[in-house]
Amino acid sequence: MRKLLRKDHFSPRANRVSLQTIFDPESGETLDRALITYFQAPHSFTGEDVIEFSCHGSPVLLLRVIDALLLLGARTADPGEFTLRALAHGRINLNQAEAIRDLIDAQTHAAVRQAARQLGGELSARLQPIKNALLDIIVPLESSLEFVEDDLPEITLERISERLSNLIQRLGDLASTFRAGRLLKEGLRIALVGRPNVGKSSVFNRLLASDRAIVTDIPGTTRDSLSELINIQDILILLTDTAGVRTSDNLIEAIGIERTRRAMADADLIILVLDGTQTLTSEDKELLADVRENKYLIALNKSDLEDFALSNAGGLNGAPIMPISAKTGAGFDAFRDAILKPFTATDIQDGCFLITNARHYDLLRRASDALYSAKQLLESRTSEDLILLRLYESLRILGEITGETTPEDVLSQIFATFCIGK
Repeated sequence: MRKLLRKDHFSPRANRVSLQTIFDPESGETLDRALITYFQAPHSFTGEDVIEFSCHGSPVLLLRVIDALLLLGARTADPGEFTLRALAHGRINLNQAEAIRDLIDAQTHAAVRQAARQLGGELSARLQPIKNALLDIIVPLESSLEFVEDDLPEITLERISERLSNLIQRLGDLASTFRAGRLLKEGLRIALVGRPNVGKSSVFNRLLASDRAIVTDIPGTTRDSLSELINIQDILILLTDTAGVRTSDNLIEAIGIERTRRAMADADLIILVLDGTQTLTSEDKELLADVRENKYLIALNKSDLEDFALSNAGGLNGAPIMPISAKTGAGFDAFRDAILKPFTATDIQDGCFLITNARHYDLLRRASDALYSAKQLLESRTSEDLILLRLYESLRILGEITGETTPEDVLSQIFATFCIGK
């Protein structure tokens, strides 16, 4: 660092900021006037001695500073290396480390809030009483093994069974939030489908509040799938406008229709757009048959026209229908609500704590299964050593969430998903 600052005797004060000039170590050219902060161990993010450079924000300038540091013997950090060091020095636990990644990746306010709660240690705080209660169950069982002549009284066994039921319920309640948590974190994939000229691209543009897709009166204008991210009620949605489905000899249009079929197969929800001024065509009926095995919603478009009628979509056998006008925006507030209804997650709106990580969900389910197995063994009066095996297994699995018992290969997989350096 002294070479970078061209000061042979520079000694930064611990936990203080100083303004310094940074020079190119080869040419001696001035690179920047930057703030230099020295964080003395253990008072840093990683728990180690850390020097932090706060430069001006030009990407070209930052690259030159990095090149200068590399020239002087530094190296670039591996993915997640600083977070991994913080974990190794006990500054954070594993689920807090994962929350840092989730916070960086968050694309909605709700996702940011949940990641911040994880980073603040809320999941650990919720798990600790469960682990403590589990240890309170283990202790008398271990004692009964130590003193073989003293069998546990019947009332004690019943009390342990009740406590195990309570822990199973608590883990189940926590795991049950994952459906809402995954929706919040990963969002939804929604495909707009329909025959040509029913207004799919107009519906797409209205939902985006932007003229993203080309709209004309010529059938078959959309010949390829077009996807954009939108946010509805703090849920991230990948919305795909697809080519109109019809029989066509045009090779390009046929390829577009095949991509429509793939988008339908990948979608969490299909929105079938129909023309509300016309009765159902054979192509409409064919598409309706195709979507019946999926979650779907029917958008009956062109409600602003005089010949629009709900009866034009007769024969849908109770399918959910939303009358809308892509031209005027009429009905779109209710339409947006209807889009999310199949995936309703009131916990998101209520601000409840949610499990958003699939690894955490899997471990919670496995820990609960181990407790359920222990409860069955207890009720069948199996020997305490077999019951204890299941209880210790549950305790170990819960430890994997926060990192106390996480295998090294799992840690490697987790931190490989981090951005470079973080």
